[in-house]
Amino acid sequence: MYIAGFKTGVALEAINGVYLLLLLLIVLRSSSTDTLIPYTSNHPPQHKYSAIRFLYNRLNSYHLEKDEYQKELDTIRHILRNNSFPIPSHTQHTPRRPPPLPPTTDSERKWSTFTYSSQESKYIMDLFRHSNVQVAFRTNNTLRNLLSHNTHHHDPFTQSGVYKLTCPDCGKAYIGQTGRDFTSRYHEHKRSFLNNSPTSNFARHLNDHQHSFGPIHNIMQVVHLHKKGPRLNTIERFHIHKETTIHNHLNDEHTITPNR
Repeated sequence: MYIAGFKTGVALEAINGVYLLLLLLIVLRSSSTDTLIPYTSNHPPQHKYSAIRFLYNRLNSYHLEKDEYQKELDTIRHILRNNSFPIPSHTQHTPRRPPPLPPTTDSERKWSTFTYSSQESKYIMDLFRHSNVQVAFRTNNTLRNLLSHNTHHHDPFTQSGVYKLTCPDCGKAYIGQTGRDFTSRYHEHKRSFLNNSPTSNFARHLNDHQHSFGPIHNIMQVVHLHKKGPRLNTIERFHIHKETTIHNHLNDEHTITPNR
């Protein structure tokens, strides 16, 4: 008897309750699937490749005959092809054990969790690469969220996080954050503009160059939704740095220093 290319006869003879185990294997065989998180989905690479690593580790952990190895390898490639993954051109038939994990001390390790949005999330991970903070990603596009019938469409301007104000006349950008709703922060910038107040760098730029102040949907962009806290400070500095590298920022000089 074979399941996904693996012999099970020896195991059935060596284990008590052979018929119960045989029934279990039949159930597992009938419930198998070739569906994984698709390669084109907006998920962290660590999530998408976890199942692939498991399949290859299982393949190389068993001492299989050459034809059995090739059969299992063809099954893995079929799964990769059905989920739009790139297929390796060659995999050597060399059973191996997974390398041991390096020793770690849990007391020194700290974890921080971010919601994965796009490839830009990788840059956030790089900020912590040389620190003792380990970054893990979570996703919002889970089966629970996709299958739930949520008819509420929240206005993003009623929430908090990082925002971007763009001058409608020259395209210069100001990056800011707020723990309140974005609408309130927009009106604060607008009052500074109308009163010619120096409390807003964005408003000062508009007044100094006689540029116009546009409606909220035209000049304010919600960059990242999050509550007030240290994580929001890091996200804000990251987006300020992005505008700085293209010489497009209106922020103070002390806000563009690298994150330490």
